Amino acid sequence: MKENNTVAPARKPVSAHHPDHQHKPGEKQDHKHSHDHGQGCDHGHAHTMMIFGKNTELYFSLLCGILLGIAWLLGNTIVISQTATLSLLLGAYFFGGFFTTKEAVQTIAKGGFEIDFLMLVAAVGAAILGKWEEGALLLFLFSLGHSLEHYAMDKARKSISALASLAPKTALLKTNGATTEVDTSVLKAGDIIVVRPNTKISADGIVVAGASSVNQAPITGESVPVDKIPVDNPAAALLHDNIDARYKVYSGSINGNGSLEVMVSQPASDSTISRLVKMVNEAQSQKSPTQQFTDKFQRIFVPSVLTLVVLLCFAFLVIDESFGASFYRAMSVLVAASPCALAISTPSAVLSGVARAARMGVLIKGGRPLEDLGTLTAVAFDKTGTLTEGKPKLTQVIPMNGLSENELLQAAVAVEALSDHPLAKAIVRDGKTRLGNLPVPEAQQLEAVLGKGIKATWQQQPVYIGNLALFDALDTHLPSQELRTRVQELERAGNTTMIVRKGDVYAGIIAVMDTPRPEAAEALKALKNAGIRRMIMLTGDNQQVADAVAREIGITDAWGSLLPEQKVAAIQKLAKDENKVAMVGDGVNDAPAMANSTVGIAMGAAGSDVALETADIALMGDKLSLLPFAIGLSRTASRIIKQNLWISLGMVAVLIPLTITGIASIGPAVMAHEGSTLIVVFNGLRLLAYKGPRAEALG
Repeated sequence: MKENNTVAPARKPVSAHHPDHQHKPGEKQDHKHSHDHGQGCDHGHAHTMMIFGKNTELYFSLLCGILLGIAWLLGNTIVISQTATLSLLLGAYFFGGFFTTKEAVQTIAKGGFEIDFLMLVAAVGAAILGKWEEGALLLFLFSLGHSLEHYAMDKARKSISALASLAPKTALLKTNGATTEVDTSVLKAGDIIVVRPNTKISADGIVVAGASSVNQAPITGESVPVDKIPVDNPAAALLHDNIDARYKVYSGSINGNGSLEVMVSQPASDSTISRLVKMVNEAQSQKSPTQQFTDKFQRIFVPSVLTLVVLLCFAFLVIDESFGASFYRAMSVLVAASPCALAISTPSAVLSGVARAARMGVLIKGGRPLEDLGTLTAVAFDKTGTLTEGKPKLTQVIPMNGLSENELLQAAVAVEALSDHPLAKAIVRDGKTRLGNLPVPEAQQLEAVLGKGIKATWQQQPVYIGNLALFDALDTHLPSQELRTRVQELERAGNTTMIVRKGDVYAGIIAVMDTPRPEAAEALKALKNAGIRRMIMLTGDNQQVADAVAREIGITDAWGSLLPEQKVAAIQKLAKDENKVAMVGDGVNDAPAMANSTVGIAMGAAGSDVALETADIALMGDKLSLLPFAIGLSRTASRIIKQNLWISLGMVAVLIPLTITGIASIGPAVMAHEGSTLIVVFNGLRLLAYKGPRAEALG
């Protein structure tokens, strides 16, 4: 039977070998925290003319600017006909107004009003009065901001399809001793599926036959593979929610070298992967409070201005002037009320901030995360690959019973060299480095023992390597109390331990650990100095490992044994307590938590595609030390955005009464708008020179 769900090595490095990691169920919170992945209007263009592909809107905006620039340059430097200049400006109107017109029509058809419509009417009014260049400029600035917002939104939506692709499409269903390849959608609770070595597991379920080590990093974020063994009573186990982690497997996780038979516990539509897709989808579809406020503002502001303009057109009925004079005044008010500077005030600062961040290796997807980052009071971190390096290292070599460290290492390296387990590879790699040029005689006849360890023949003697449970069940030569105490101390410190026995003699203990990133402690200290009150670690690893890492790097809270949905519940609780919380992670399992946080932050180089797509911010340099810089940049950007809003709205507030009373005409109104636009643009460009926390106070 053809097996088509074989996978490449997981991107997130994995470790653990012989000991087990058990999950403790966490309480699920009911609090819901909305999250929106983009600022501005969320309009889709899937069915619109796309002659330049998915970025057509951006190219149209640039063409508008180019035609406007050419028309202005030729009109002021070369004598050309007015018809030629008008043709260029008409082209600018077409490209700048195409998507704005489409969106305005769609919104009006639904009974709503947005600034899109007001900008469009203002551009038409400018054209009626012969101010074609001013109208084209309005459309160019507005369409450029919109197109960049839509581009960021489209990138974020890809996370859903990336999540869905994790789950295999087919499974090997076992019926009456024979296996048949079936679509995973037909699986139901109680079905038995066969999982071959090194393939993805097709459904959530319980192991009923076989033993293997399963890489659950894509689902739970655990730093080490979890050994799986068959449950004694599968039917009874299905009725209980709190099944031991040794028996449970998840759809999308990756089987190791052993074959497994799994009893399906729930259909594909309710699998862990399906829940991840649902959580990300729901979180991305929710509007942020800022977006809701913007929508409300547009619904009031646009019809109010249009009503005022219509009334002013009939001012000649109540005051002694001609219809032409009233119409001119109304058009002057329309141009004055069109928030040209407002349209560019935020994009100018956002683009400058995003560009400055990019030069430092920080990818920020739009204005909302750029602003929100500076308001944070709490940051939650995934452990593996985020606070730690994501790969196991040999941390302790403790010889016993008269053996030297080199002798213990030689025995361990020789036996583990026969295994392709991630922890075995780490022991061989680091062990050979410690041994230097010392030779390591080869071992033979590797075999698994009781699902708790391995055995091989080395130097004519059997060598066993495994956890305490292996040697308690192996024979009467039990480990000493001193050895047991040492193992427990190492495991409390976050190590994964392996006991080595040569013949009947306990040679010593080997310990490995996923070690913290070198810059982690310093980065967390900088975040604390920046005013981040709480720094929380969320991990699928057990609580002992979480506490050990937290002590070493200075985390304020460590929450272990969490599944993805429990991470989401933790983020929702933090959002309720702290109001603004960020989630920093690098794996698929972190995506739902990122989507439910105020700001999702992905570790770029080591992160999964799903984490990168779901995140609002990605540290592409894979450096935690970039976080304090990004927070400082965000706070500076927020100040500049507020300044720009005051300037742009203040200009509108001044110009409207001046044009209504006739003190200012359309000429001064346009000049004032262009002046305020230049001010907010140059103010936003100051972000390009931002130097970081040392130059700007973070507190």
